[in-house]
Amino acid sequence: MINFLGHLPDEIKIFLTDIISVGLTFLFLCLVFQPLEWAFPAKRAQKIFRPDWKTDLCFFLGHYLLWSGLILGALSWLHQWLDWQMPVGFRTAIAAQPLWLQAIEVIILSDLMMYWGHRLQHRIEFLWKFHSIHHSAEHLDWLATHRDHPIDTAYTIILMNLPPLLLGFPLHTLAGIIAFRAIWGIYLHSNVRLPLGPFGILLGGPEFHHWHHDKERDSGNYANSCPLIDIIFGTYHRPNHEPDNFGLREAIPQGYWSQLLYPFRRKNNQ
Repeated sequence: MINFLGHLPDEIKIFLTDIISVGLTFLFLCLVFQPLEWAFPAKRAQKIFRPDWKTDLCFFLGHYLLWSGLILGALSWLHQWLDWQMPVGFRTAIAAQPLWLQAIEVIILSDLMMYWGHRLQHRIEFLWKFHSIHHSAEHLDWLATHRDHPIDTAYTIILMNLPPLLLGFPLHTLAGIIAFRAIWGIYLHSNVRLPLGPFGILLGGPEFHHWHHDKERDSGNYANSCPLIDIIFGTYHRPNHEPDNFGLREAIPQGYWSQLLYPFRRKNNQ
């Protein structure tokens, strides 16, 4: 890719490479999720270019061009710092476990941490200021997934990965799980209704997570991927139909920059 760009300055090469990479990511997600939304729509009347799609596109571009590198850099620094805090023998024992056992442990620890972290986002005013941006989306599809304030994204990613990083799981164990969670998180928000039957209590789909975005509800369905956690803690809610409306009762500006600045101006409680 760099050779293709010729003798341009390195800074421009890096920028153009990032643009091409983001474009390929966008194309990949379109090819994966758009056919699903056409074939198995949760809301049949919803169009591709529905209201506020431009705002969500800006969040997509901002996430991949600006914020993700900073967040991943912070995660890498945290991993290196925590490596020094854990005994070498303990980290070695963790890494010596079979890969399948490490994966199960990481998923359980991360899901429990994220469940309670997510509940706090809906109960603590400071956290809700940033998380409310995600809930301001009035139309859910794969693109709306990316409507996240970068501070809220950093909170989520760091909290989700804190237990495995603290315990010293190797990065290669985390990499595949992080990639899976990213794709599944997009699926959870997609305009798709394709229930998994009895497996739905172990791996939630859009029919589970869409109720978390129901405009008439204030809580519930906090689990990142496993609804069983919500069942255990009494916060599970999944009727056999789609919510009538998504979004918030409070008024939030819909422009990209307005939403980025909104948490710093917001004074009222949820």
